[in-house]
Amino acid sequence: MSENLQRLEEKIAYLERHVAEQDKAMLELSREIDALRRELKAQRERATVRETGGGGGEAEKDDRPPHY
Repeated sequence: MSENLQRLEEKIAYLERHVAEQDKAMLELSREIDALRRELKAQRERATVRETGGGGGEAEKDDRPPHY
């Protein structure tokens, strides 16, 4: 009986450690996803500025007819 109890305690300890490791990994992934979302938002904003002509002199060159 005590052998069965010891095996159960070992399994519980293993599972508790495994859950703690998974929680840590999920937290790290969540932080990375948040950083990537912020970076994607900034990239989209930059692309929008470029498309609307706020990117500087290049937009003006694109609006000119080809013979200029």
